[in-house]
Amino acid sequence: MKYAVRHTTTYTYDKPVSDSLGVAHLRPRVLPWQTVEDYEVQVAPAPNDLREDLDHYGNHVTYFQLTEPHQRLVVEGRGTVEVLTPVHAEETLVTPWERLRPLVQTAAPLAWTATDVALPSPLVDQVPGAHDYATASLRPGRPVGEAVTDLMHRIHADFEYDDTATTVTSTIAHVLEARAGVCQDFAHLLLACLRGHGLAARYVSGYLSTDPPPGRERVVGADASHAWVEVWLGGDDWLALDPTNDQWAGDRYVTVAWGRDYGDVPPLKGVIFTEARKSTMQVAVDVAPWALQG
Repeated sequence: MKYAVRHTTTYTYDKPVSDSLGVAHLRPRVLPWQTVEDYEVQVAPAPNDLREDLDHYGNHVTYFQLTEPHQRLVVEGRGTVEVLTPVHAEETLVTPWERLRPLVQTAAPLAWTATDVALPSPLVDQVPGAHDYATASLRPGRPVGEAVTDLMHRIHADFEYDDTATTVTSTIAHVLEARAGVCQDFAHLLLACLRGHGLAARYVSGYLSTDPPPGRERVVGADASHAWVEVWLGGDDWLALDPTNDQWAGDRYVTVAWGRDYGDVPPLKGVIFTEARKSTMQVAVDVAPWALQG
């Protein structure tokens, strides 16, 4: 599938901002199953400094600073992305899950690349409740593909999607107690469950192409950022699981960045210098199949 992707964030302030410094994870990754064409990140008003780099995980990061006084700031990423459905070897998926713990497989190829996402992170505590919840799926000797998929199914069935139940800083313990949350929460919970048993799993930020209800037209800008999880299968192979939608990630998923948790890869973060007391942020995301363009 080929998509035209646009992610626009607009900030407005009731008094001028004298200095804005920002960090953006908006440019999708180039991957064996994902091709990125003509992608650019623009900031308006034009910043004094705008540059791009790669972070520790190989994510594209845009840094900018704007020192011209402004009461409105727009940051937009846009371009074209083509995605294939990742393919995994059957022999890998049937490996008993215990054999894929990087902390006990230190000599395995590329195990070192997975080690840090097998450990707790600032937003993913390895609480006893998550470990216990995962035990029903991660039974001794169970094939890893079957075990982690069952865990994904259970989270989807047991937890309700409710955007009022949590905040961006909600803990794993709170999500377990509320039995509700959004995609970020379900991804963090799945990470806690997997890491609590020694498996390596990373948080993935990106987009999911959605279809409008039957008989309705697409609403431009009505999509949203999405989050899912990839669990290490050994080497450079990671299985992508979406507990929010109860499915493996396929060619409708656009990968932007990955890290230990949401805190490593928010679409935008930064610091401003201002005397403003009020501000608003509006986000518009559009992931349109290329066939609908033009």
